[in-house]
Amino acid sequence: MKDEELLRYKRVQSIAKETIDFLKEKVTTGITECEIADLANNYMKKKGVNSFWYHGVGTLVLIGKRTTLSISGRNYEPDKIRVRTNDLVTVDLSPKLNGYWGDLARTFIIQNGRVVETPQKNTVIEGIEFEDYLHNFFRKNIKPEMTFNEMYHLVNNQIKSKGFVNLDFKGNLGHTIEKEMNKRVYIEKDCMTKFSECDLFTFEPHIKKMNGQLGFKREDIYYFSKGKLQVL
Repeated sequence: MKDEELLRYKRVQSIAKETIDFLKEKVTTGITECEIADLANNYMKKKGVNSFWYHGVGTLVLIGKRTTLSISGRNYEPDKIRVRTNDLVTVDLSPKLNGYWGDLARTFIIQNGRVVETPQKNTVIEGIEFEDYLHNFFRKNIKPEMTFNEMYHLVNNQIKSKGFVNLDFKGNLGHTIEKEMNKRVYIEKDCMTKFSECDLFTFEPHIKKMNGQLGFKREDIYYFSKGKLQVL
């Protein structure tokens, strides 16, 4: 990938990151999935985003028990469910700027009506910490010549052994970043694509605690530069 292209990807991904920071101040008690999605989409558009690559869905928002849902953008519609005083919200952004994709997901913990970075209750922090653990595990174990299939098994073994469940409706853990939707390759079982063969790829485990009622998601875009893994 040319340096100019990488800069364009960094630009649209930076808009996604700014949008997450913007939402942290806006997601409060009483706001709905529809309202959160509208806020995020309008913010991204003001920053220059001119379309949304994931079936036209710019912001996939889920609140409370709906955070365990794994649903395609083809079928997703934001609900009128409202954020409670203490709640959980997942936000998955899919901005597109002049043909270049961004892709970023975060889980917001709501306590006393506001987004908090460090929750007071262990019931939710365990899921957040495990997402961080999985991303650290991914960064530590990935090698350019490793196949998607190998990473799929490594990470899913971690998920299962630690008492969590992979919620993804296809069982995958991420995908390549492309210019066309149907060109995406997934980190899934039996996929023999090597990471070295891809310019950019996401890692986005969607998990819940075994028998838990809340889902957690964290997504970042990664790439190799001179053999070293980087976060976009």
